[in-house]
Amino acid sequence: MILAVCLFGLWSAMPNFLSLEQRASMQGFLPEKAVSLGLDLKGGLYLELGVDSDAVVKSRMDSLSDQVKDIRRTERLSLRQFKVDGSVLTFNLRDVTEMDKLLPKLRPLAQVNPTLLGVAKAEIEIENDELGNVSVTLTDFGLAELKRQALAQVISVLGKRLDPEGTREMSLQPRGEDRLILQIPGVKEVQPIIDLINQQAVLTFHMVDETTTSDDIARGRVRPSAMIADEYDGETLIRKIAIEKRVMLTGENLKSASVTFDQNNKTVVGFVFDTAGGKKFADITRKNVGKRFAIKLDDRVISAPVINGPILGGSGIIQGGFTVEKATELSTLMAAGALPAKLTVMDQQLVGPDLGADNIKAGKMAIMIGFAGVIVYMVLTYGRFGLAANTALIVNVIMILGLLSILGATLTLPGIAGIVLTMGMAVDANVLVFERIREEQALGRTPMNALENGYRQALSTIFDANFTTFLAAAVLYFLGSGPIKGFAVTLSIGIVTSVFTAVVVTRLILVLWLGGKRLTKLPI
Repeated sequence: MILAVCLFGLWSAMPNFLSLEQRASMQGFLPEKAVSLGLDLKGGLYLELGVDSDAVVKSRMDSLSDQVKDIRRTERLSLRQFKVDGSVLTFNLRDVTEMDKLLPKLRPLAQVNPTLLGVAKAEIEIENDELGNVSVTLTDFGLAELKRQALAQVISVLGKRLDPEGTREMSLQPRGEDRLILQIPGVKEVQPIIDLINQQAVLTFHMVDETTTSDDIARGRVRPSAMIADEYDGETLIRKIAIEKRVMLTGENLKSASVTFDQNNKTVVGFVFDTAGGKKFADITRKNVGKRFAIKLDDRVISAPVINGPILGGSGIIQGGFTVEKATELSTLMAAGALPAKLTVMDQQLVGPDLGADNIKAGKMAIMIGFAGVIVYMVLTYGRFGLAANTALIVNVIMILGLLSILGATLTLPGIAGIVLTMGMAVDANVLVFERIREEQALGRTPMNALENGYRQALSTIFDANFTTFLAAAVLYFLGSGPIKGFAVTLSIGIVTSVFTAVVVTRLILVLWLGGKRLTKLPI
């Protein structure tokens, strides 16, 4: 079983030692995946993105204005002269006697959030005077919190769009309060990435305005409650269509979206709503059987099917003459959600392979020096036992490469540092075992008893030391990003393989060696 595990590690690591032509000739025998290199090793795309924070503030103030207008409607208050100026909303209460009725309704809008130090700060301040003038203002804390949340949402949405499977190991980090740094290894074409970033992906569902004729649309005559939009079949503009301005459902209620096929084996996008969205969708389709239902993404209608009957399962499909690539792109956009603000490319660079070649050379040199130093030390200190540890160390490095290949992980320069660190930790476990064997032999144990006791008594110490390191690596992985994750991945994999090789593989080698010999003393 031990040999089978080692051979599996060698088999999965083999593509890393072969050229593309050799891999192609052995296709079907070897795994397809090899370790992919990160931006610092392979080159790729570097983007600095600016987040339109003014638009975020405007959207928040417009939302506050709508909330106040809802209060006016439900409470029947004499509010007027609404005006938004930056982060301040002002309006007037014509009947000042209604102020006692208005203020209790406004106070819930003034959210109070605790800071990191536990001090509660208000995001919104509300002021009024004797003339009935009222102002609702975003505080400095509220502005900073709003921008922080917008930045976090942008990172989340872009992460799902650009790396939906989580295998690219791209780096997406904030810089200041309105900038992002995006790095994607291996990218050679910039424009497809920028096009994907620039999509707002605001998904809304509207009823089609059946009363507006094609002549009305051609002349631009529609009811005040309707608007004209472009209807597309895939990438082809079909016609202009009149749809209701009222949004029946939004992408916020979307639970998932994926590429699938209809009964005619045509590529479509399937979607599923959450519980609340499913109930709304069922109610809409129940009340509008026979009518057309427009699905709008940003400024274009991507599908406008007829509702043939109530759809009660909370799911549906979007037909539109999609290729598999376009359907995949659309489903990714829908699943990721809309960006809270427009992004602007402030700086873009394609990092060339020369930098990667230099870093790879430096990384190889670091591994070779570290590897040679460890091997020489173990042989000089423990003799033949050191040779067994060195053999296990070689198996350990091969298994790390194999597991990285299987997982589709990206190797970065910090990841190489993790491998070098793992090599030192791997022999550390052997040092603990070998020193324990020396102590057992000094107590008069026979060679086999000294070997058995050495491994058994050192095992708990090895496990504790590696488990605590593994916990630290797990924290780095879940809380870090980009290069930090790369280091954590190689370190975590290295911990698992090093414990296996140090405790199991070296023991197998030594037992096989000692089994056919009658030694009175171990050469250690």
